[in-house]
Amino acid sequence: MLIFSKECEATMNTPATSSLNTLFLSPQDVAGIVRQQGLAQTLKGLAECIRQDFLRWQDFDKSARLASHSPGGVIELMPIADAHTYTFKYVNGHPKNTALGLSTVMAFGVLADVATGVPLLISELTLTTALRTAATSAVAACALARPDSRVMALIGNGAQSEFQALAFHQLLGIEEINLYDIDPAATAKLMRNLQASPDAKGLRLRAFGNTAEAVRHADIVTTVTADKARATVITAGMLKPGTHLNAVGGDCPGKTEIHADVLASAKVFVEYEPQTRVEGDLQQMRPDFSVTELWQVLAGEKTGRDNAAQITVFDSVGFALEDFSALRYLHDTALALATGNAIALIPRLDDPKNLYQLIKPASDPLSASDAAAGPVMQADEKQAALA
Repeated sequence: MLIFSKECEATMNTPATSSLNTLFLSPQDVAGIVRQQGLAQTLKGLAECIRQDFLRWQDFDKSARLASHSPGGVIELMPIADAHTYTFKYVNGHPKNTALGLSTVMAFGVLADVATGVPLLISELTLTTALRTAATSAVAACALARPDSRVMALIGNGAQSEFQALAFHQLLGIEEINLYDIDPAATAKLMRNLQASPDAKGLRLRAFGNTAEAVRHADIVTTVTADKARATVITAGMLKPGTHLNAVGGDCPGKTEIHADVLASAKVFVEYEPQTRVEGDLQQMRPDFSVTELWQVLAGEKTGRDNAAQITVFDSVGFALEDFSALRYLHDTALALATGNAIALIPRLDDPKNLYQLIKPASDPLSASDAAAGPVMQADEKQAALA
């Protein structure tokens, strides 16, 4: 059973502000928040924020993300807003970046006050995206997986794998994880990190030589592969009855992980249908293929799993609402922990109609005080004053 935190209950609406200070959170700041709170508590807090915001689905102005594709990857903007708060995330996905010493995914985000437009927070979202993706996976699995699920297969052991493993262990009680990656070094890295983590206490790890062996006895299967290709990581017949498939890696056009036959024989759930039909494994299916949005299950409007033998699929591509939840969680938590730095992102003006004052030379006698100079007269006013 998923254990939710209570941390988001009092932070549903970001109040308007007259301050022009913007809180800046670096990767080190966010890592410090996780260390100070503990990873398990951070994941629980994020999961609760995400669950709460999905339950407010109708409150949001939603759209699919704006993507700019290139042969080697994609760069995206992900905006969303409710009546009080606006957020966006800038994020890339370049699978070959690791060969250049760069992360496959790099991101930052902004949280702003709708009433004034003032940006309240600018934060790293590279680490945070891994955290919120794992938390979202856990929220979905709690609603869709069998309650007695104890074994998970984790296919793809790269940058997000530790977060997925620990989220399912801490929030759903997964006791054993079967690991596979085409790169044995990635699996070895994952095992080292988890074996050294206090958050993985009691978690059993087993490495396998191929996907089929890893998933054979799993109750939950998480796929989080990175290659921008039409892959078939999971094929028909691999999954036992009653499996929940958490498909995370297929997240842009031309990038899939799950064979269409698996989707055709399962009950499929998505975050935001218009986006998933273009970007998710769902892109392989006919436009009239039936899916259910996750918020409908969480709100009790539609059923999740119909029976213990049914295969369920969460075709997760990542949606802006999850970043909205993460940014408001970071903003409130950073303020509570006095973390981060205030930066002057927006100019302070004595006269908000006089932006030019910022660039007046210091020697300009008019720059000392526009108020002392008085308003600029029109020609007819000047003539009247001289008369």
